[in-house]
Amino acid sequence: MTPRAAVIMAAGQGTRMKSPVPKVLHKVGGRTLLDRVIDTVERVGCDRIVVVVGTHSPAVRELVVKRLGEQAVAVQDPPLGTGHAVLAAKEALAGFEGDVLVVNGDCPLLEPHDLDPLFKLREEGAPLALLGFEPADTLLYGRLIRGADGHVLRIVEPKEATPDEQMVRACYAGMLCAERAQLFSWLERLTNDNAKGEYYLTGIVGLANADEMIVRASIAPESAVMGADTPMQLSQAEAIFQQRRRAHFLAEGVQMLAPETAYFSWDTEIAAGAVIEQFVVIAPGVSIETGAVIRAFSHLEGARVASGALIGPYARLRPGADIGEEAHIGNFVEVKKVKVGPGAKANHLTYLGDGTVGAKANIGAGTIFCNYDGFDKYDTHVGEGAFIGSNSALVAPVTVGPGAYTGSGSVITRDVAPDALALERSTQVEKEGWAARFRAAKLAKKAKK
Repeated sequence: MTPRAAVIMAAGQGTRMKSPVPKVLHKVGGRTLLDRVIDTVERVGCDRIVVVVGTHSPAVRELVVKRLGEQAVAVQDPPLGTGHAVLAAKEALAGFEGDVLVVNGDCPLLEPHDLDPLFKLREEGAPLALLGFEPADTLLYGRLIRGADGHVLRIVEPKEATPDEQMVRACYAGMLCAERAQLFSWLERLTNDNAKGEYYLTGIVGLANADEMIVRASIAPESAVMGADTPMQLSQAEAIFQQRRRAHFLAEGVQMLAPETAYFSWDTEIAAGAVIEQFVVIAPGVSIETGAVIRAFSHLEGARVASGALIGPYARLRPGADIGEEAHIGNFVEVKKVKVGPGAKANHLTYLGDGTVGAKANIGAGTIFCNYDGFDKYDTHVGEGAFIGSNSALVAPVTVGPGAYTGSGSVITRDVAPDALALERSTQVEKEGWAARFRAAKLAKKAKK
């Protein structure tokens, strides 16, 4: 197979997003737009990836360096159009011999099967392969004007299109594929003889035709190439992503009575036989095994839920939550960085942060793992079969041994031995008749007003 590289254009200002966050760092399915595009070009077989960034977005450069290395960064400075942006990647691709795929960094729904046809067109002998689409509204897009044999003759912008050309449905998606040396040869011949004084990538179509080279186009679904330039478009992309994920999980055997109310992330893993109830939100890093039930209005992030476990309703699993088989995490229970053993239960109004809960332990309503002193975090460990009474505060670092009990309302500050009962309460004091005297005094005072 011919070696493959990719140039991802991510130097745009993104002003229409109206956000301090660079456009390509906004997220769909819990993953940045740029990460999603990098994922796609990696999966389509691109061994070399160069991301073109602008000087105005150091955070974009930071993401690229962290994920791909410094050699994957090309800087467009100043920004002089899309053709100029791709040309900025020339040095980074020096020595590469093969096909170069040029894609936009803000297309979160692009998939490998949308790009494969471009490489196929190259294999069939087309020096230049373009990605097109047929939008519901063609008003803003350049038309792909093709001959009877499918050869692309030119790209016509909407304002310059004749009435017949305006009837053409196929539009250019801003992405293409060509051999590296040929691509950069065309780019170096581009001119900026236009109103904006910019070098447009579309200009290479005319240059290829002038060189009497074949230009072909592959048509992808509109959703595949849609950009996320505005908050509205970002929300539309998220909606399409969620529809795809719901359909995927239903097809895989995950039960959802109201799938339109469930939200998933790019890396969500759910086994067949699991149940997802209404209004569940699953953020990145979640794995749910077969037979587990996630009840309504629960939020999960960075968590594992083992087979047969019951979560919620109204539960929150934070990063590091590891819920064992047949364990119960009930309503208004929050778990963070705690391994909960098989069959353990925390059914009501509880915070479990940093530590472990042993198999078949019972955590009473209102229990708090007091894990933070304002500076550092400490662990709490509850042994197998232990029983934590309601309204207990376990002040970490502390260990409650296997089979031990803590009395309701206790503040446990020292380790509890296995099978022991720990009580930490002040002596109850009763003042006879106090309540009656208090009410009488209050009523008398009120009557004088």
